Amino acid sequence: MDTEILIVPIIIFLVIVAPIWLVLHYRSKRKVEQGLTEDEFVLLNDLKLQADKMSQRIETLETILDSQAPQWRKSDEGH
Repeated sequence: MDTEILIVPIIIFLVIVAPIWLVLHYRSKRKVEQGLTEDEFVLLNDLKLQADKMSQRIETLETILDSQAPQWRKSDEGH
């Protein structure tokens, strides 16, 4: 009696859930192996350029603050 209760969910799992699961798994695995698309690569390069510009701006701001308000770094340590 107990095994009859388990047989139906197991059959449903094997017939419906497992094939869908396998298809989705291998599709995502194939997509990862293909690497970046051309659009994703362009976007990644644009983000890198923006990050480089932002880094340069931060360095410039820190240089200005160091010359005009030398104590600015010490006041930030307390917070």
